[in-house]
Order: sequence, then C-alpha cells, then structure tokens
Amino acid sequence: MSKSLLAKRATQLLGSVIDSSTSLLQKQSHDIVRFAMGSPAAEAIPDFEPLAAKVLGAEAFDYAATEGDPGLRDALLEMLDGTSDRTVPERLTITAGGMQGLDIFGKLFIDPGDLVIVESPTYTNGSATALSYGAELAEVGVDADGMIIDELIEVVDRAGRAPKAIYVIPSFQNPSGTTLSLERRQRLIELARRWGSMIIDDDPYGLLRFGGDDIGSLRSLSDGDPLVFAVRTFSKIIAPGLRVGWVDTAPQHQQLIINAKQAMDTCTNLPGQRLVAAFLAEGGLDQHLRTQRERYRERRTAMQTALADQFGSRATWTDPDGGFFLWVTIPGVDTQRLFAAALAEGVAYIPGPAFSPTGRYPDALRLCFASTPPDRIVEGVARLRRALDA
Repeated sequence: MSKSLLAKRATQLLGSVIDSSTSLLQKQSHDIVRFAMGSPAAEAIPDFEPLAAKVLGAEAFDYAATEGDPGLRDALLEMLDGTSDRTVPERLTITAGGMQGLDIFGKLFIDPGDLVIVESPTYTNGSATALSYGAELAEVGVDADGMIIDELIEVVDRAGRAPKAIYVIPSFQNPSGTTLSLERRQRLIELARRWGSMIIDDDPYGLLRFGGDDIGSLRSLSDGDPLVFAVRTFSKIIAPGLRVGWVDTAPQHQQLIINAKQAMDTCTNLPGQRLVAAFLAEGGLDQHLRTQRERYRERRTAMQTALADQFGSRATWTDPDGGFFLWVTIPGVDTQRLFAAALAEGVAYIPGPAFSPTGRYPDALRLCFASTPPDRIVEGVARLRRALDA
C-alpha cells in the first residue's frame, strides 16, 4: 500500500515491546525463565470450568449492553463497596480490559498536539496510546515515592502550557514498582485542578498490596472530581485472557464513553463478563487475593535475595509493597545488547528503554516476579548473571 494512503495517525502507532515478547518467546525451543511479560502466575488463574458450566448457556454468547452486563455491574459495585474505589452505577462502564479504558480516554479527550505528561519510566502501552491520538509527551521522573511532583511543575513551566492530561500508575507502578505517596497524590490533584488537566488514574495493581499501608485512590481523594478518569482491570487480579475491566468517571462522561465503545466493539465479551460476575458473586475474590498477595510477597523476596546473591553491589533494584515488578539498574551495562545473550542463556526480561518514549534508562531492565515460582526465580537470576559475565 502506498504510504500516501495512510492516515497521518498511522505513523504514530507504536507496537508494544512488552506484548511482542510473548510472540518472541513462543518461537524459542529452549527452556526460558520468563521475567518479561507482566502476567499473574499460571497457578493464580482460577479454575473457571465449574463456573463456565453454570453460567455459559447459549444466551451468554449474545450481545451485551455496552455499559456492561447487569450481573457484572452489580457484582462489581458490591466488590468495590468498602474500598477507596467505592462507586455508583452512573460512574461505571465495563471495558475490554484496562487498555480499552486508556484508548477511550484518548478518543474522548486528546487532540493532536495536546501535552500529555507521563511518568518516566512508564507503561509502554499507555504512552503509545496517547501518541496514537497525536499527543506530545513529556516525561517526569519517579523515585521511591512515585512521580516527582516538583519535577512535574518544572516540566510544565518549561512547556509554557498546561497539560491536557497527566498519566499515572499510582500503586506499584509498572515498571518501577513504586507507589505514589499520599502527599504527592494530594499535590497532583491540586495541580490538576489549578491547570484544568485530566488525571488518567491507571491502577491495575492496587488490590495486590502485600506490604505497607493502604493509600486512598486518586479517585477517592479527589472526591470523584470529573478531572480524574479511573481505569481498572481484572487482568492482574484474576486473569488477563478474560479481557474485562472498567472505567470510573464523572456521570456526564458515561454516555460519551458508551458512544466511543459502540464505535469500537459494541460491547465487552459477554462470556468473560459472566465468568467474572459469577466468580465475584460466589465470594471467590477475597480468598483469591489473600493467596496471591502472599504468593507475590514470597516471590518478590526471592527475587531480591537472588539479585543480592548474584549481583551484590553491581546492581540496584526497587522494593515494592505490591504488584508484579522490580526495576533493576546495572550501571555501565547496555540492557538492550544484553537481551540477546540473556535469551540465549535462558532468561527473558524487558530492557529499560522500552519504558521511555525517548529511550531513557539504557542500563535498566524490568523483571516480573509474579509469574515465576521461587526456585525458578533463583535459576533465572543466575542465568542473567551468566549472560552478563559472558
């Protein structure tokens, strides 16, 4: 096809290094410890077969209401009751995973040339979605307390204009594992109100806290401010293959979200919605989360211990209180060049530059500890060290 026939936005469509890793690993014939994809442990996926027999009759394969199947909406509202994401029906729309929530935000709020602030490092697919709608991205660093708000102010001052949106992953951030502190959450909300900027509150991991104290969500701390667009998903807490998530927004946005979704996929897949609804209604989530939190705490500790044993002072890494990831920095090492040697040695990760629109962090990498048992974590880190030594 002639390039001239493509829409201008086509040149802004970036593939995902993270998602592409799945295809790459499927092509490998040797044993690989997989620290690359941010997935729950295989053994953490519930057994849906008994539920499927109960709820997946012929009617479950029909169209669903665009805003979500009533059974799932009711079960989700009950699940969120008592949490900082407690909400009401007119704020809730079911989506095809968290990624569709991010895409809907871009479709509704981002015009070409709009300034969108992203954390640095950040979730590749989130920043790529903003770029696909013509956003101009500006990166703001993170430290142990999340996005550095003073740096955010400096970046906006240099830009000479207010951002249309500020994209944050506030809890156990992907890829760094850090959490935005309460003080910084409050300052971020204050700045968004001052600038008239939207906050994209992307929080897939908030229910996977295994250490530290809970912090109120941006949605709750803002008291449901229309400037906060909350994106959530069941992909990390139940199963990614279901492709079921939700957005929580001001009621005046819901019909626009429905309109946008009807132009995408009409409705989120009904079988997946029915399975999630049944799992929630039968009370399976609470015990499931307790089990996963303990499992992920054990695996985080196993990875940190293995890194200390294999790398000592050669590398540094983060210390998350939840979620899936460690962010590892090995000064003087090009982690993109190291990747091929590591894959040959039998371990996979995502290099640091993949998490920066401008290719920062050449000496860093992301490791997912959630999907790998402790003994395999130890082996995988040893393989990573052998690849480095080679």
